[in-house]
Amino acid sequence: MNEPYYKVAWDFYTSDFKKPTLKEVNIWPCTGRSSSSSSGVSFSCPYVFLCLSLLCLVGSLLGHPQCLDYGPPFQPPFHLEFCSVYENFGCCDQEKDNSIAAKYWDIMDYINPRGHKLCRTYIKDILCQECSPYAAHLYDAENPQTPLRKLPGLCFDYCSEFHFNCHSAISLLTSDRHIQERCETNKTCFCNLLHLHDKDYCFPNVLKNTALNRNLGSVVEDHKGCLHLCLTEVANGLRNPVLMVHANDHTHRMFIAEQVGVIWVYLPDGGRLEEPFLDIKSIVLATPWLGDERGFLGMAFHPKYKYNGKFYIYYSYMDKNRVEKIRISELKVSASDVNKADPLSERNLLELEEPAANHNGGQLLFGVDGYMYLFTGDGGKAGDPFGKFGNAQNKSTLLGKVLRIDVDGKGPDGKPYRIPPDNPFVSDPKACPEVYAYGVRNMWRCAVDRGDPATKKGRGRMFCGDVGQNRFEEIDIIVKGGNYGWRAKEGFECYDTKLCHNSSLDDILPIFAYGRSVGKSVTGGYVYRGCESPNLNGLYIFGDFMNGRLMALQEDEKTNKWKKQDVCIDSTRACAFPGTISSYSKFIISFAEDEAGSELYFMSTSYPSAYAPHGSLYKFIDPARRAPPGKCKYKPVPVKTKSKRIPFVPRAKTVLELLKEPSTAKPLKKSSIPTVAIPTVSSKKAKKTPSTKIKAATVKPAPSGKKRQKIKAEAKTHKPMQEEKVACISRTTPAPPLPKNKSSHLTRTKKLLPKKPALAKEKPERRRKGSR
Repeated sequence: MNEPYYKVAWDFYTSDFKKPTLKEVNIWPCTGRSSSSSSGVSFSCPYVFLCLSLLCLVGSLLGHPQCLDYGPPFQPPFHLEFCSVYENFGCCDQEKDNSIAAKYWDIMDYINPRGHKLCRTYIKDILCQECSPYAAHLYDAENPQTPLRKLPGLCFDYCSEFHFNCHSAISLLTSDRHIQERCETNKTCFCNLLHLHDKDYCFPNVLKNTALNRNLGSVVEDHKGCLHLCLTEVANGLRNPVLMVHANDHTHRMFIAEQVGVIWVYLPDGGRLEEPFLDIKSIVLATPWLGDERGFLGMAFHPKYKYNGKFYIYYSYMDKNRVEKIRISELKVSASDVNKADPLSERNLLELEEPAANHNGGQLLFGVDGYMYLFTGDGGKAGDPFGKFGNAQNKSTLLGKVLRIDVDGKGPDGKPYRIPPDNPFVSDPKACPEVYAYGVRNMWRCAVDRGDPATKKGRGRMFCGDVGQNRFEEIDIIVKGGNYGWRAKEGFECYDTKLCHNSSLDDILPIFAYGRSVGKSVTGGYVYRGCESPNLNGLYIFGDFMNGRLMALQEDEKTNKWKKQDVCIDSTRACAFPGTISSYSKFIISFAEDEAGSELYFMSTSYPSAYAPHGSLYKFIDPARRAPPGKCKYKPVPVKTKSKRIPFVPRAKTVLELLKEPSTAKPLKKSSIPTVAIPTVSSKKAKKTPSTKIKAATVKPAPSGKKRQKIKAEAKTHKPMQEEKVACISRTTPAPPLPKNKSSHLTRTKKLLPKKPALAKEKPERRRKGSR
């Protein structure tokens, strides 16, 4: 939905060699001869050192792999002929490499044979710093408010050698007259301008620093092994967004469902349609009670939705006899509006009576076999107290199960669906034929692995998060006929000792389980198989509803065991990209993929009530590496819209906005959990609730520079740029003009249902622990 960072790359690359800038800077630090010092750095302007110190402070805070377009580096798809030192990882693709080579030869046209021999390596190195994975740091492009350097930061010794051998080439590398007139013959002046406070990042030291380059391009991990990622805000103002799905019809629309029973259409440009796709809040049973699990819970589009217009929903409702039930039904899209469902087309497939208000399940999805999978809860209360062994172990009931049905037809017994002939218990007279797996407590959010993009390994695996009773949360992979142990087992350990000791030895164990010290209510996620963040491929990313913890599992292919790592949403240091944020609302409700499969998302809220419009949708971004420009592009099929489009307006403060705030802001208070998740609360009511005691934290900003000039440059049609006056130091674009051109190159009004006495007394956190 957000434009990929590489799309703005060309707006910030170098300008035309042949055309002078429209405006030149008149304020310069080097107004006369500089005196030398022990460090080799001195200034004639009394304020220059202070200015440089502030700018360098920003640089030191933000020194991390980043390109001039503010995006992470990438692996070029093709060999780089000119800047070949960066052909494995950097900020240039073949097109940019060719344009830099063209600039190089334009410069060399004005250098005599002796200069060729002395200067060619220096000039090539300097020009190729745009391809460096640390290009943003070298040119001060990490923060759009910081003026961009004309030339990259050079280490003083290297700069001195360059000036001694090739000072006459300075006028070819930059168009600034002040540099040409005052620094071309003054080494100290010139090298002071190119000085970087952090000597680890100046060229060529940045190439030799093993600490910087040892894991270059890998997901950033801290000393505790936490994976550092970033986020962008995609949608907000949602009432407990329980899911996001796409129709797989090449329109790249996203359908986001709220717990109250409303589904919204989000367009590829990020906007939302004013009228909902479906509104059945008058039917859906939902309350404003914190943590109430009833409501609209599941949705899945038919694999052939593009042709038949069918989709399926899963929701709580109360029948005319005041009996609470779960209903799974089929609907069709409106014949007159592709962005509207036809509520009159609803066809009931299945209804289940719910003995309690919690453990309602809610996942619907289609497997790679084309059948629909339904995930039901065990009936609620605590400990699955229904019958001798509980609902989950009783194959004659549909509660506490994974069900599989064929929605394309009717069964011989009059059911509005067929039973797949290979369902594991079709021949068992004591089992419901719909049962595919059993022994589950309350699986909250499952997903089908799309498989490795190249090898398709893992394709079709079904991952689920099963919420525990009071000790363990678990992640399972669903297999046909599998018994997942509940209520005999919780996680890897016994829950009901008697049942556990008498149970079979072939129970399907979780691939991972965690205790209460880690979290209290698992939210199942997805295996990342996207395009834009190659480092994340194969990671199963999930979270915990209660404490907002994000986690990832990595499979060891040799042992078939899964290793857990925390996911930290990074601080301002690594997430200083336009539109990127470093905080999110605490209560993680669900995860999602877009139709392109290029991105992974999650939904959370700061106040977990079905009526509270504090839910948001976030997208993961890897700050260490991205896909090469152009690889992840897609062209959505146009959709006619009859409803008004509402543009997306971000609410969360971006990292760059935080950096611009006054330095008097309070420093960020460290979280007790390693996710660096900073909950956002926009409701005063939330602060009064025990389970949502969230303090809004602020990040201590670094000083910001003046607004960066935007430089539009293209490889072939070099356009003029415009400079700004910058106090004490002047830095603009990386490339200069030359004298000639030889280059060829929501508010719900429904009446509230009466509270049940038993539920009304329960505290939200306690209900959530023993519920989901």
